Amino acid sequence: MNRRHLIIYIAGKYRGNIEENIHTAREMTIKVWEAGFTCICPHLNTIHFERDCKCPEESYLEGDIEIVKRCNAVLMLEGWQESIGATDEHDFAHREGIPILYNMSDLVKWADEKENKNG
Repeated sequence: MNRRHLIIYIAGKYRGNIEENIHTAREMTIKVWEAGFTCICPHLNTIHFERDCKCPEESYLEGDIEIVKRCNAVLMLEGWQESIGATDEHDFAHREGIPILYNMSDLVKWADEKENKNG
């Protein structure tokens, strides 16, 4: 399979039901990879840092924004509005003009349009 030359950031809630939120994010990450995209999922990148990492939470939340800067688009998971971190990622992407998508069909449509435009 040819990989699309686009990197997608997965943004969604982590706190609350952490295990369920990690599972939801992982399921979307799998769908994104299977659709031919490369993606980063902070739920998996910093899994259980709330208990395992000695750095303050703000440190990895700031790191997530650094990762968003390097991505072609942000894919918001359902319920993202309930998350301070995902809301910050959404707002940052909006300010910086990074495309924000809300489901897989929008992601594929956006990518197809972008690739057709760029030839």
